[in-house]
Amino acid sequence: MSNRTTVTDFFLLGFSDIRELQILHFVVFLIIYLAALTGNLLVITAVALDHHLHTPMYFFLMNLSILDLGFISVTIPKSMANSLLNTRSISYSGCIAQVFLFFFFAFVDFALLTVMAYDRYVAICKPLHYETVMNRRACVQMAASAWISGVLSPALHTGSTFTITFCGSNMVDQFFCEILQLLKLACSDSYPSEVGVIAFNAFLGLSCFVLIIMSYIKIFTTVLRIPSGRGRHKAFSTCLPHLFVVSLLVCTGTFAYLNPTSSSASGLDLMLTVLYSVVHPMMNPLICSLRNKEIRAALTKLTWHKLLTRNKMSIFLS
Repeated sequence: MSNRTTVTDFFLLGFSDIRELQILHFVVFLIIYLAALTGNLLVITAVALDHHLHTPMYFFLMNLSILDLGFISVTIPKSMANSLLNTRSISYSGCIAQVFLFFFFAFVDFALLTVMAYDRYVAICKPLHYETVMNRRACVQMAASAWISGVLSPALHTGSTFTITFCGSNMVDQFFCEILQLLKLACSDSYPSEVGVIAFNAFLGLSCFVLIIMSYIKIFTTVLRIPSGRGRHKAFSTCLPHLFVVSLLVCTGTFAYLNPTSSSASGLDLMLTVLYSVVHPMMNPLICSLRNKEIRAALTKLTWHKLLTRNKMSIFLS
């Protein structure tokens, strides 16, 4: 009992104690963050302003971009600020906010990817019923369900994590408040409730993953029956980017959480965490959206429209 202390703040992992490397870390994360902001905002703008993109697939892609903006904004800004200011601290309330928001965006992201897999299943396997099944009301309800359902799991996770008693050190071996690293600081008798919540969340994640796999088994079975090579290529081009994003999130997240924990963070732990928390939301718009011809065409049209409007205003004012 004497080793139990009241924790008022935590200290996050620094990438280096050398000032030049801290600045380098700030610059690299800033570039990644700006790339993620730019890519996701372009997708949101294109889908919102071009009525040709007001279809279920692009509606879900816009929601995914909004999620990615939130997801990457939970971790990177604080890490950049710490490197720039040469500090590692984060307040207790700030750590609670990071845990809740990180799991909220991660859970909704995975739920939305499951909905998108169902959307592709209906579009390819039941094309004649697509407009009926994936009507505007159904799409809004599915997206809203994904966002609303994302509140329960993070609330349970956050509540069970911060009701535990922390013993001794308040050094978190990660660049943000990650659950696994926080559990290392917990007293041994504080684990059971959090282990139960982790098991519950693992079950939810596995259920979504099984639904995605089942959807894609049926999709690939149907696509391979398409006689036209062009038809197969078009079907695969809309499905494979989504499947790649799912695989990246699932594989890196699973390896990070199943990897045996050690007393200090390893290079592998750090790399896996960066992949699913930083690289994943940055790559989503590049893989799923900006490679899409319709979105590129919409962005080109919006750019030309803006230039023409500006030229007309210049001529009028002159």
